[in-house]
Amino acid sequence: MSTLKMTLAAIMAAFSLASVSAQVPAARKAPVKSKAQKYIELAARNEALDDASFGVLAMTEGGDTVAVWNCGGRLVPASTMKLITAGAAMHQLGPDFKFTTRIGYSGVVKDGVLDGDLYIVGGGDPTIASKDSIALSKERLFAQWKGFLDKEGIRKIGGRVIGDGRYFDGPIDRDTWSYQDIGTAYGTGGDGLCFYENAIDMKVSAGPSVGSPVSYMVSYPSLPWMKYGFLGKTGRAGTGDQLYMFTSEFQPYAEVRGSFAIDRKPKTEEFSNKFGAYTCAHFFCEYLRSSGMEVVLGCADVRNGRVRNDLSSLANGPYAAKVDDLKMIGMTYSPSLKRIARETLLESDNFYAETMFRILGRRLRHSASPDSCKAAMADVLKKMGADPSRQQIDDGSGLSRYNYVSPEYFVRFLSAMMDSPVFGDYIETLGQPGGRHYESRLRGEPDALKSRVHLKSGSMGGVRCFSGYIEPSVGSKSDAIIFSVMTNNAIVPASKVDPVIDRIISLLASDN
Repeated sequence: MSTLKMTLAAIMAAFSLASVSAQVPAARKAPVKSKAQKYIELAARNEALDDASFGVLAMTEGGDTVAVWNCGGRLVPASTMKLITAGAAMHQLGPDFKFTTRIGYSGVVKDGVLDGDLYIVGGGDPTIASKDSIALSKERLFAQWKGFLDKEGIRKIGGRVIGDGRYFDGPIDRDTWSYQDIGTAYGTGGDGLCFYENAIDMKVSAGPSVGSPVSYMVSYPSLPWMKYGFLGKTGRAGTGDQLYMFTSEFQPYAEVRGSFAIDRKPKTEEFSNKFGAYTCAHFFCEYLRSSGMEVVLGCADVRNGRVRNDLSSLANGPYAAKVDDLKMIGMTYSPSLKRIARETLLESDNFYAETMFRILGRRLRHSASPDSCKAAMADVLKKMGADPSRQQIDDGSGLSRYNYVSPEYFVRFLSAMMDSPVFGDYIETLGQPGGRHYESRLRGEPDALKSRVHLKSGSMGGVRCFSGYIEPSVGSKSDAIIFSVMTNNAIVPASKVDPVIDRIISLLASDN
């Protein structure tokens, strides 16, 4: 259990939660500038941040301003957006919430033969067949699904195994994401049923000379319906990895373009699979066949309400059965939302974050379309006392450059989370300097200082942001510092911006 959770648990036992506002309290001007404030004023004019958009706010929960600079300016938050997504989802649904996947069928079972189709009815579980450590293995999950068939007495499927992702309606990708991003694993989308986080692992290596073709091999999952065009070229030494896949949900074709430097070592690229529900059905169908169960018509998915065997057609089969008309024979569950949220924040997992964003839309607005998800998020935030009306929240992962959130709003939201009944669980989802994925943060600072910092980073081209909490070395809940440091449009490498941000955070912590 984190120190801050234990500290706050004791404090909250002594102080009434009702006495602390979920809004950022009115700031009380400090009589003397803090060390952090003095440093920020100098840092805003140095080479790393010269002409960049730079905003900071650090306040105690009790309302004292510790440091401030352009805190009302709305900036692109990148992956710090996940702090809001995970917090809102945990607040609304609870840390123990689990996604479900149901197995059902249409038709009738007679003498062990299903005269109809078997449906895998997705409920948004993002961990199906994931390589993430929190996920149940594909083999164990499929064994549970087959167990439902065995209990029902089904020994042969006369129709298809259908992957049904209709639970999440709307487009699987966001039209505000970069064209390059949507072909990468960090930019993959999905509906209500996925497989392996809808990713494709592809081994790549440089060719023998500059300008020669890059070598490729799909390693997992093998998708026999996909056709690939490999157009990547070997680049000059020092040009890095500039390979991108361009693909869509409309046709089973993808092109890999760009360059891979000749001095780069072979690696596994993670690209995007736009046919998650179909892939899940395919692999479960193969599992059943390997177990001795015949599946006469193979696998399919559902698109635009129709069963689709052939992915080259938008819809070429009969209309799918209504979910309410299926006979359900079993259900499996995802890990808890708290565990998913922790992986989301530590791994900065865009796929998990978008799933949390979409489940809010589905549960609160009965639709997982982009507009419904944004409206649902606003509903939750308003209820928490963190009205986002002067911010722009476009997605759940922070991949969109149409997200515009100010440091002031991050502090306001994180303050509201401190009053949420799930705060003790929420704080445990955040990273810490020196810990997993933050090994290089606050390097050189004592462990006692680093252990009091809980944060999330966000980065993309020209963007470096950090927001979180600093628990007090002594004192009460009101002495905890909530901070947000955001930079946009920096043209220098992140290696020059990060030390500035680290210094701000360490100075905030050292004065607390």
